[in-house]
Amino acid sequence: MSILDITQDENVASRVGNKLTGRVAYVTGGTRGIGAAICRSLASQGAMLAAGYTGNEKAADEFRETFTGTYDTPVSIHKGNLGESNDCRRTIDEVIATHGRLDILVNNAGITSDKTVLKMADDDWYKVLNVNLSGVFFLSQAALRHMAERGSGRIVNVSSVIGEMGNIGQANYAASKSGLFGLTKTLAREAASLLARSGKLTDPNGIGLTINTITPGFVATEMLEHIPEKVMEKILAQIPLGRLGKPEEIARVVHFLAADASSYITGQVWGVNGGMDM
Repeated sequence: MSILDITQDENVASRVGNKLTGRVAYVTGGTRGIGAAICRSLASQGAMLAAGYTGNEKAADEFRETFTGTYDTPVSIHKGNLGESNDCRRTIDEVIATHGRLDILVNNAGITSDKTVLKMADDDWYKVLNVNLSGVFFLSQAALRHMAERGSGRIVNVSSVIGEMGNIGQANYAASKSGLFGLTKTLAREAASLLARSGKLTDPNGIGLTINTITPGFVATEMLEHIPEKVMEKILAQIPLGRLGKPEEIARVVHFLAADASSYITGQVWGVNGGMDM
């Protein structure tokens, strides 16, 4: 069995609870890898799902068919280039038009274009920053308007342990992922301010409007399939727990932060990385 073989957590293979019943969640990059695991976890608690994707329509359609057959909850798919501000706004509008509301935005989509600093072309830098950082800003900006008007919502950004530690050949990726820390804290402060001005911040029955970030470490997804065995050994040696993370372990933290009961957690960065950043 390969170290990248993934066993899906049986706890998210079907509907197991009602913590998110009536909530609509939009997960970017939601049709594969960590994003698909997040969709499964949210759906297992009754959320209605919108999954974003970039290019592979066949795979996205297959995801929708499989997902719909597994969970008793609606799912829609939305194609968009998150490196373009107008596409970010359009997909948010599409989700709201399709489902009537948006309660949870999970900014999970991300790209890499790895080269050392001296070999990195301008385009390598800009395209990664555009998707991984600017895309999160424009998606969150559009979602925040809707959520603030309604007085509640959750935004969860998916950063990376690389944003905390850096990594050779990933200056663009590290910069984009560390940029999410400051963006998250600023959005969280502004969200609280928006609710305060509208008199919704002290609602005793409110669930709040919170923005948080999680920082996964190395996770067993298809993104790591082509890493040579010796490089993988070096990666595992950096992880105190001695193994890769499972997508479901990342999804579980997103699920926790999205719940109504997490309304007192905002502007925080949650590490899910096997102890790499200790």
